[in-house]
Amino acid sequence: MKNNTFFIIKTIPVWKAILYALLSLIASTITVAMLLPSIYYYEQQYSALDFIASILFSLMGKGILVLLFVLILCFYLFLFYRMEKKRYISTEFNRMIREVELIANGYFDYKIEERAEAGLDELAAHINNVVIQAQKAIEEERRSEQIKNDLVTNVAHDLRSPLTSIIGYLNLINEDEYRDEVELRGYIQIVYTKVERLHHLINDLFEYTYVQNKETLVSDQFINIEEMINQLVVQHRIQMQEAGMQMRTFITTDSPVIVGDGNKIARVFENLIQNAMRYGKEGKYIDLIVSDSRQTVEVEVKNYGKAIPSVDLPYIFERFYRVEKSRSEYTGGSGLGLAIAKSIVKLHGGEIEAKSSMGKTSFVVTLLKKPKKQ
Repeated sequence: MKNNTFFIIKTIPVWKAILYALLSLIASTITVAMLLPSIYYYEQQYSALDFIASILFSLMGKGILVLLFVLILCFYLFLFYRMEKKRYISTEFNRMIREVELIANGYFDYKIEERAEAGLDELAAHINNVVIQAQKAIEEERRSEQIKNDLVTNVAHDLRSPLTSIIGYLNLINEDEYRDEVELRGYIQIVYTKVERLHHLINDLFEYTYVQNKETLVSDQFINIEEMINQLVVQHRIQMQEAGMQMRTFITTDSPVIVGDGNKIARVFENLIQNAMRYGKEGKYIDLIVSDSRQTVEVEVKNYGKAIPSVDLPYIFERFYRVEKSRSEYTGGSGLGLAIAKSIVKLHGGEIEAKSSMGKTSFVVTLLKKPKKQ
């Protein structure tokens, strides 16, 4: 801990310290000279004082006078120290006011220096903490503004492309610019496909917004992960066949149970399976691996397609982020599937991470087990 007294003494100029020492010596000499007659007088008046004084003189001799002089000298030095301390606090307080004014004018990178005095030191620390919190709030506001702008830009792009196609084909149909009924049906099918894509995008937007709310209620259901995985395999069997892929399960634990919202947890694994089907077709297989520990259940969704570049890996759970940057409807979904999955996992107090290397990509979901009864 900082020695406040020593630090304040160091701030006193040498000439002033010498002056204080001389003044203390002079004042102490005068004080002792004035006290001695008084002490002698009271010794004569009160025998008890005379007795005490005789004992002290017999023990210390003239040293008692030296001790008295030193005590008085220390008293005067202490008075000068108190005066300097008061001056130091006033000076430093005024300096802190100027520093706070500097910060108030927008210089948030400025930090108030620590002071020797405990009270001023604590005040400086609290002010610096307020400045740090203000910086974080400003950065968070800027980040939120950027997220909002990005969201509007991305949504506008993803809505504009299919809407442009829909309007174009509907104009062709409205103006009878088609050769025959076969071409008309082709146009209608294209419009239907675009509308269906818009429907999925809007649903994903609503769901992403919903699960972003930390106060979203998560129903407390007992969920058997093994049963859920087996149901998902059955549900995706036709899609897997159409994609020319096969889903394999590897369950190394005995019916692990978690507590949460079954529909939301199922959506997590559906999104991960859809993602694996979209980007892992080359590998032909999707593996679902279930394992557990004392407190958690771990589900790994693994595909054997093209690896995710390491530069993209830290960002794939961000909304609208795509490894394939063209934002083509043929090379990616809405860009919200992984963001929705991460938000749902967080709502359940779990974690999700992605790992990718040559010819293998894994998404690992870790969820808390149902607590055992005591």
